[in-house]
Order: sequence, then C-alpha cells, then structure tokens
Amino acid sequence: MPALDHRSPVMVSPANGRAARVLQITDPHLMADTEGSLLGVRTRDSLDAVVQCARNEYGEPDLLLATGDLAQDASEAAYHEFARQVSVFGCQSSWVAGNHDDSELLSEIARHYRAAGRHLLLGQWQVIMLDSSVKGQVHGHLESEELAFLEGALAAHPERPALISLHHHPVEIETQWMNPIGLSNRDEFWRVVDRFENVRGVLWGHIHQDLDLYRGKVRLMATPSTCIQFEAGSTDFSVERQAPGFRWLDLGSDGSIDTGVVRATDFRYDLDTNSSGY
Repeated sequence: MPALDHRSPVMVSPANGRAARVLQITDPHLMADTEGSLLGVRTRDSLDAVVQCARNEYGEPDLLLATGDLAQDASEAAYHEFARQVSVFGCQSSWVAGNHDDSELLSEIARHYRAAGRHLLLGQWQVIMLDSSVKGQVHGHLESEELAFLEGALAAHPERPALISLHHHPVEIETQWMNPIGLSNRDEFWRVVDRFENVRGVLWGHIHQDLDLYRGKVRLMATPSTCIQFEAGSTDFSVERQAPGFRWLDLGSDGSIDTGVVRATDFRYDLDTNSSGY
C-alpha cells in the first residue's frame, strides 16, 4: 500500500445527507498481553464494552477519531488489537498518538488500516487531527510542523467549520495534577486557532474525564477513557468509580455541534483506588 501523507485531505461523505456523525474513542491503554490490566481494569475488555455500547447507543458513525494512548505498552500487538475491535464500524478512522504511544509505529500501523489521514473533509466540515505526543515525555507539545499543518488546513478551507482534535488538553483544568502534563505550548496553539473564525470545536483525550465548556465561541470537549477514570477536581493522582465511555458528536451543516458522553454502565470491574499512579 502506498504511503499516505497525513496532510492530504481525505473526503468523507455523511450518509443520507444528515448531520455528520463522529465517534471519539480515547485512551484505551491496550497491551500486548491479552490479560493486561490497568489498576484492576482489563483494558481489552473495557474497550470491548465501550465499542459494543457505542454500536447499540449511537449506531454507525461517519468518522471514528482515536485520540491517543491507544496502547499502554506501545506494542504492535496492541495497535492491531485496537484495529480489530473498532473494525465493527465500517467508517473512515483517524488515529493520533498519546504519551504512552510510539508515534512512528502507530502511524505505520494506522496507514495499514487507512487510519493515518489527519485532515478529514467530512460533509461540509473539516476535522484536523494533531499529534501532540513527545517521545519519552508525559506532557504534550505541538512542533512547528504540526502548527503549520493546522494553519495551512484552516486557511485552505475557510468556508468549512472546523473541529480540531489532539491528545493533550490545551487549557487549564480543575484537576490540578494534570495541568503540568497538558499541552506545553498552548499559547502558540491558540494564536493559530484565534486567527480563524471557522474553528467551532477543540476535542481531546488524556484527562480520562468528561469536560464540555467554551472558550469564546469555540467549544472545548474532553472525553472519558475506555478504561480507568481520573477523579475530576483532584489535586493529586486519583481515580474514581465511573464506567468507561465514549463521546458522540453530530456536526450540523450550520456549523453547530450536538454532542454527549455515553458510558458503558453494564461493564463490571474491580478498580484499585489506592494507586498513586501507573
């Protein structure tokens, strides 16, 4: 299969002329070990529960966004397992790396599954996926090439409302221990975004919790992990007993975003709440 330049636009057509339907799955932390678990949660099982919940509750999306930490161990086997599980959806996918991923390996495997394109022209919208991962680090950073890619994509299609997605959070959040491990050059990111009136939303993972607020006219959204959940508002590392979940987004032709989080409440697990990290 020929290499795909991630900057090349990928056309995605919503079915039946309705609002474009997007499914976000994030932070599954899969492992090569089929029994691999994170703080007592078997991550393959929790992802399976979320995928099945998404199929039952949301149906077939037009686009699936995988926003990082697909693997806990950065293994090839984990990425193939992710692909196997989400193959139940027949739609276009796009994957980006998180801090636990091997960005180069993930990109190579994503190309195999036609999930490496990061500029998606979805109906009347555009979706731009950014790689904020930094090798060997937990925090995120957008290199100059990524910022140039973002600026170029927005400038090329000013008539299209834009949804930007990445792994790391580009704003301060109330969960204080996570702020130092968010996007380190968020000011540079926002300097690009603020130049374009067509940006409607920014979407990320990493924080393992639901967040939905606004920065001016731009909607900011974060999404629960498909495995463990971090306690919202905590000062130090802390997890809480909330079910894994996903986010759905319906992108209207008028530039509106209708969105929500759904959790796989039937999934049963034995969470280690005494851990100070992983």
